[in-house]
Amino acid sequence: MARAFVAIDVATGTAGEVCQRLRDADGVVEAHVITGEFAVLVELTGDDQRDVLETMTTAVRPLDDIGAMRTYVCLD
Repeated sequence: MARAFVAIDVATGTAGEVCQRLRDADGVVEAHVITGEFAVLVELTGDDQRDVLETMTTAVRPLDDIGAMRTYVCLD
């Protein structure tokens, strides 16, 4: 199983809405509004890294109000 965490910057005032949309997406385990440099933290899973990439390209990147992202792939 592959896992990754994605920190996402979103437009002001949209973090809760973005989290809700992400929670409904296949491959998303959790999505949380956070404090700090980024506004949203998302946990993704899949059978392999390709599944995680698929979730990123089909469920995360296309959303409106998404800005900069940092992806952290789990190694263990």
